[in-house]
Amino acid sequence: MPHLILVRHGQSEWNLEKRFTGWVDVNLTSTGKLEACKAGECVKEQNIDIDFFYSSFQIRAINTLKLIQNTLRNKNEIIKAWELNERHYGALTGLNKDEMKKKIGEKKILELRRSWNIKPEPLNRNSPYHPLNIEIYKSISKKNIPDTESLENTFDRVVSYYKKEIENKLTLKKNVLISAHGNSIRALCKYLFKLNNKQISSLEIPTGNPLLIELNQDLKIKSCKYLIKERAKDLIIF
Repeated sequence: MPHLILVRHGQSEWNLEKRFTGWVDVNLTSTGKLEACKAGECVKEQNIDIDFFYSSFQIRAINTLKLIQNTLRNKNEIIKAWELNERHYGALTGLNKDEMKKKIGEKKILELRRSWNIKPEPLNRNSPYHPLNIEIYKSISKKNIPDTESLENTFDRVVSYYKKEIENKLTLKKNVLISAHGNSIRALCKYLFKLNNKQISSLEIPTGNPLLIELNQDLKIKSCKYLIKERAKDLIIF
């Protein structure tokens, strides 16, 4: 039976600073690098040969995956897809979460962060944080680059890519590991575990903790677990 492993990148510099990151390219902290190495060790202990490695375009996810691969001694190509990027936080990008709670209220911030279809205000296209002004996105068609996104928007691009590029690999009984982000993994979990809009708003994804999903021949979930039990979150699945 095929296995799908989902890993949120290790702690990033802006995670540590409690800033809305979105599509901005920030690297891992030393803690984040250790989380990635630990994730690799946990995957290695499962004795599962990974056939395909996927990552977003973002350096924190790519470097997490490289550290995992180093631990696994696996040099397979990393397939990078912008569709697996974090949710674009629009005008919130770069702002401190605690400061914004004081400014507009905790309830409003929670709504902007966790609602299904509410978007933050769009990010000014002249901002250095806008993807249009970040080198790694120069290869992406401008029509695909958002100014802001809801979780629903993130779901649409992540799941569309998963269905098109990844499900067929699992159907062939290949094992797949995806290194991505809190919201892109939440979106994928909504699809995989058939969560409703209320459930997805409560789903937390821990950094650097591999979620191992075993699938049956129909790609239905047979079993799932976080590999680092003491840092697991409630999957609210069953």
